[in-house]
Amino acid sequence: MKDLYLVDASLYVFRAWHSMPDQFHDAQGWPTNAVHGFARFLVELAERERPSHIVVAFDEALDSCFRHTLYPAYKGNREPAPAELRRQFAHCKALCAALGFNVLGHRHYEADDLIGSALHAARPLGLRGVIVSADKDLSQLLWEHDEQWDFARGVRWGMTGVKGRHGVEAHQIADYLALCGDAIDNIPGITGIGAKTAAILLAHFGSLDALLARCDEVAFLRMRGAAQVARRLREQREHALLWRQLTTIALDAPLDGSVPGFARAPADGDMLDALAEAVRLGPTLRRRLRTAAGLEQPWAPPQDDDAPHFPSYQPA
Repeated sequence: MKDLYLVDASLYVFRAWHSMPDQFHDAQGWPTNAVHGFARFLVELAERERPSHIVVAFDEALDSCFRHTLYPAYKGNREPAPAELRRQFAHCKALCAALGFNVLGHRHYEADDLIGSALHAARPLGLRGVIVSADKDLSQLLWEHDEQWDFARGVRWGMTGVKGRHGVEAHQIADYLALCGDAIDNIPGITGIGAKTAAILLAHFGSLDALLARCDEVAFLRMRGAAQVARRLREQREHALLWRQLTTIALDAPLDGSVPGFARAPADGDMLDALAEAVRLGPTLRRRLRTAAGLEQPWAPPQDDDAPHFPSYQPA
């Protein structure tokens, strides 16, 4: 099976923004540190994997996602991205396009939804997904042959590895987060249910639907505070269903602008060079990007037959 790389771009742009020094600027004096860091990430990914099929998804629905309609407080605990960073996202998208990568972004769907929808569309084509992200939400997308890759830590896991990381099966991740909540996205979960309790409940009942249908049985489980958990599940049933709507990744987001089959397109050398000049990428990084894009041949030491021959030194 061919690999379809699905990159959670915003995660790596934010990581570059926080980790790269602020010494990088464009001609107008705007910071470009996130672009420099993101470019290094992309070139390392391209050099290691040489992806023939790739999607890079950006978050453009920071306050206009369909989830905000369902729950206005969704991600309400996050500070808006500063103007110095928002400006760099456009450069990062342009860099991906110049490299021939499929770039996705949408005003009403998050990057997770775009990744899920692309993977859903790719399965009938015989592609397996390699999700490049450490985000636990994305583990719900993993099927038998798929893989998730925490690029920064160099750790990969498949569908069967999710339980060892989070205590539940891959297909239970959305239900799990609906029960115990997700502080990063400002989803409260069910009062008094933490990660361990959520895992115990899903191990016993299998799904949130079965749990809510049989919540009277919870009181008889060998679990601390079982009677109280049963009562809260009855009282907060509608909340639990809402939280699951928020934690479930959409599989029907528009995939406008992507190449059919998500194959990598030929690189645009002029666009890549212009962008590198605009954000002042260094010569080594520029050369690596052009090589990764297939615009230059990688340097290699000469072979013995091709090496220049010099007369042997003869002492006087």
